[in-house]
Formats: sequence, structure tokens, C-alpha cells
Amino acid sequence: MKPRDLRAASIGRALRPNVWDVVALVLVIGAMVLIVYGGEQTTAPLSELERTPVSLDPANLPLYALRTVLRMLLAIVCSTVFTFIYAAIAAKSRRAEMVMIPVLDILQSVPILGFLTFTVVFFMNLFPSQVLGAELASVFAIFTSQAWNMTFSMYQSMRNVPKDLEEATQSFHLSGWQRFWRLDVPFAMPGLIWNAMMSMSGGWFFVVASEAITVGNTTVTLPGIGSYVALGIQQQDLPAIFYAILAMLLVIIAYDQLLFRPIVAWADKFRFEQTASGEAPASWVLDLFRRTRALRALTLPFSAVNRAISNFRIPLPKLRPATKAKGRPSRLIDGVWIALILAGTAYAGWLTYRYLSASLGLPDVLIVIRDGLITLLRVVVLISLATLIWVPVGVWIGLRPKLAERIQPLAQFLAAFPANLAFPVFVVAIVSFRLNPNVWLSPLMILGTQWYILFNVIAGASAFPSDLREAASSLHLGGWRWWFKVIIPGIFPYYVTGAITASGGSWNASIVAEVASWGDTHLKATGLGAYIASATEAGDFPRVVLGIATMCILVTLFNRLVWRPLYAFGERRLRLG
Repeated sequence: MKPRDLRAASIGRALRPNVWDVVALVLVIGAMVLIVYGGEQTTAPLSELERTPVSLDPANLPLYALRTVLRMLLAIVCSTVFTFIYAAIAAKSRRAEMVMIPVLDILQSVPILGFLTFTVVFFMNLFPSQVLGAELASVFAIFTSQAWNMTFSMYQSMRNVPKDLEEATQSFHLSGWQRFWRLDVPFAMPGLIWNAMMSMSGGWFFVVASEAITVGNTTVTLPGIGSYVALGIQQQDLPAIFYAILAMLLVIIAYDQLLFRPIVAWADKFRFEQTASGEAPASWVLDLFRRTRALRALTLPFSAVNRAISNFRIPLPKLRPATKAKGRPSRLIDGVWIALILAGTAYAGWLTYRYLSASLGLPDVLIVIRDGLITLLRVVVLISLATLIWVPVGVWIGLRPKLAERIQPLAQFLAAFPANLAFPVFVVAIVSFRLNPNVWLSPLMILGTQWYILFNVIAGASAFPSDLREAASSLHLGGWRWWFKVIIPGIFPYYVTGAITASGGSWNASIVAEVASWGDTHLKATGLGAYIASATEAGDFPRVVLGIATMCILVTLFNRLVWRPLYAFGERRLRLG
């Protein structure tokens, strides 16, 4: 045969479908049908929500689960795009970092109810008399519970790229754009994926507030598992709560198997190490698509476009220009920039003062400061306890890829478990045993946010280079010396990222945790979360603004005084390479 005939025959075999193509095609078409069916529901008029209110009939749970998952998937896509843009700018521009990282601290501390207070009306007016407006408000609320920890994770990874890899990109004369896609993104991928899983679970934690929205006289209830849970709690229907938990478990297992496990297995090739790793994570879905012929051939044009885009020689700023650029940065420009920041901050503070002073006085400020310090004490104690428990567990799981595969869906389910579902147990126990709500409602704050620490420690231990583990073994480092000389320095930047997001999430969760109810029984703990929740329910916007502003100030100060120095220490002293 001629070479031309051989090429034609090989191309024909490559395009000929096999049995794996059939199975993969069923999965792809099924996913597309579900997405289209769920998307059609968003085009209905708003009056449709009143004609078909949320029902506790278990037969409706599959549709409710689909609507909730679509909202969360759209939010995670938006969070990923936001992460790539925001983290890259903050990591590569020293002056932008001076503004963007404190803003990120503030954004992660703003409660989801604080966003809902101001965004529900905006989206409803954007699409009047349509379900789409309410859907976008819900997606935005879920986005605010997902984006911040993903952004912190990628920012941390980009600031801790090993120096020898940076030198390699300079040797190959890669442009800023090429370096971003060939070094920054691959190096950040393992930690980013685990934080994306945590973000999906964090979205579940706040899905009740995002689907059953009550702000003043405005009430919007979207069909979904969150609104189903809210109705079950209101009617004290324990079977309905059980059905909702079961539906959550099945959905989490489904997207773990079909989405996250394939991505974790695919991203294992981006681990930074100089020797071959022991056990690599596996995924039956990834293996299925790798065995296909026709589907893989159809993706070749997309791969070619991806390679072409990533090869663009677009000049972007280099990482950490303050230390890499020739010469010292201009002090005059720095001074002008800092002056602009201070002027903008002072102007925003003045506007806030004018708005609040019209209806509130000094006693209101003293009350909110007292409540903020009480919540701060709860956060510090709970983060300390979570660190002692989950750092050893995360290291143990992360160093064993096969175990991480088995633990992954369970960890996602526990992270996704909404605090609202634990209200019956806590409320009944507190009332029955006459316990102090100020103490025993506190664990609800850490119920969903402690997993930020676990997931980031797992990501750090999973990315820990095998050659360093082998070196520690050859030096016979064990016991406490191994913990303090090897693994804790190796995972420290990941832990700090998890602790920052966990503390910010705990402040956010205080809105849900410090006010618990079960039927007609309502419990309230003294704290800033209860203050904001009560003001939001009453539609008292000045007190909502005062509470949120106080929370932002406390979180920012705590991050500046505690977490940022630790973060800088890890970046300066514990960087690989």
C-alpha cells in the first residue's frame, strides 16, 4: 500500500467508534439533556413560582436536585473565571496586590445575607417578572460562597512557584502569557481542584439561604434542595429532612464520580516532583474517555485551538516585579498610589458614616462592637480546635492517594452538610438539657468551614514531592522531627490558605449558626452573626450595613495581624525549590 493509503486507513480506524464511544456518548447526551431541561425552567414567568410552590413530596426531589446542581455548576464556572483573572493580577502586580488582597479579605467576610440584601432587588429589576432574575440572584449568592477560597488558593500557588521552574521559563524565553498557562496554572492546579471541591461543598452549606430568600418584605422561594430543607425545618418534617440528606448524598456521589475524580486523576501529572510518584489517582470516567476513538478525534480541533491560544506571545507582567525587576520600584509612584488608596478608603468611610449617623448612635456602635468581639472569640477557639484535629488527618489522607479516592466523596458530603439540618438536634438538646445557647450553638459555625482546613491540607500533602519524602526517610527522620522538619513546612502555605478561608467562612456561617430554629422554637446566641441576621429579617438596612462593616473590619484586622505575617513567613522561608 502507498503511504497515502496507510494514512487514510489509520485515520479511518481513529474515527471508527468503539464500544467506549457509545458509553461516553450516552453520558454526554444525558448531561446535555439534563442541562437543557433545567435551563428551560429559568425562562418561566415569576408567577409560576406562586402557582407551583415548593412541595415536600419526595417525588419532586430529583427535579429540585437538578435545579440546585445547575445553579452550583454555573456558580463554580463563574468562580473559576474570576479566580484566574483576580489571582493572576494580585500575584503579578505588587501595587494591585495592595488593594486586591485586602478587598478579598473583606469580600470573604461579608455574609451571604449581606450580598442577598442588596443583590436580590438588583437582579429582580434586571429581569422583571421572570424566574431568571431570581435564579441569577441565587447563583450570585452561591458564587460568593465559592470564589474566595479558590482565589486565595491560586494566589498562594502563584506566589510559591519553585524558583528553578521560574528560571526554566526565563531560559526558554516564555512570554508572560505562555508562562501563565504553562507554569502558573499547572502548578496551581492540584490545590485549586481540591479548593473547587470545597467550594462546591461550601455552596451546599449556604444553598438554603440562596434558594429561600427573605429580605424585608421581599420573599423569593426557588425550587431546589435548599428551599425543600427550609420548608421541612419550618414544618418540622423529619422524613423530609431525611429525604433531602439522601438526595444530597446521591448528588455528591454523582458529581464526585463524573466531574471531580476525573479532574483529580488528570491533574496528577502537574505535581511538582523530580522522581516518579508512587500511586497515582484513578478515575473510571477518565479511563472511559481515554479509550474512546471518535470522541477523542472530535476533540483534536479544540486541543489545537487551546495550544494555539496558550502559545500567544502576549507580554504580561512578571511575577513579583518588586524583586525581579531591575532597579528599585519608584517611591514616588508608590507614595501616590498609597495616597489614592487612603483617599478612597477615607471617602468610603465618610459615606458610610453619613449613612449610619442619620439613624444610629454611639450605643448602637458599642453594641455591635461587643457582639463582634464575642464572635471573634468563638472563631479563634473553633479554628484552633479544627487545626488540632484536621491537620494530622489531612496529612494522613493526602499522603495516600488510594485512601484519598475513597475519602473524597465522604469529605465532600460532610463539607456540604448544611448547618440547618443539624438545628433539630441542637435545638432539642439545648432546650431539653437547659444548656447555654451562647456555648452550644457555637459548633454550628465550624460545622461547614472546618473542611477548608482539611481540604487544603490534603491538597498540600498530595502535592508534597516524593523525592523529599524519600530524602526524609533516608535520613531516618521520624516522629515529631518528621512533623516539624518535613511535613508541616511542606504543607504550611496550604494550611494558611485553608485557615484564612475557614476563619472567613466561620464569620459568614455565624449568620446561620447564632440564630437556630426548629418549628416554633427559636434560639439566639449573642454575637455579630445574630445581630446581622435579625437586622436582615427586619429589613433594617442601617443596622445591616453597620454589622457587615464591623465584621469586615474585624476580619481584615485579624488577617493583617495574624494570617498575613504567617503567610509571608511561609512564602519567604518555606518555598519549594
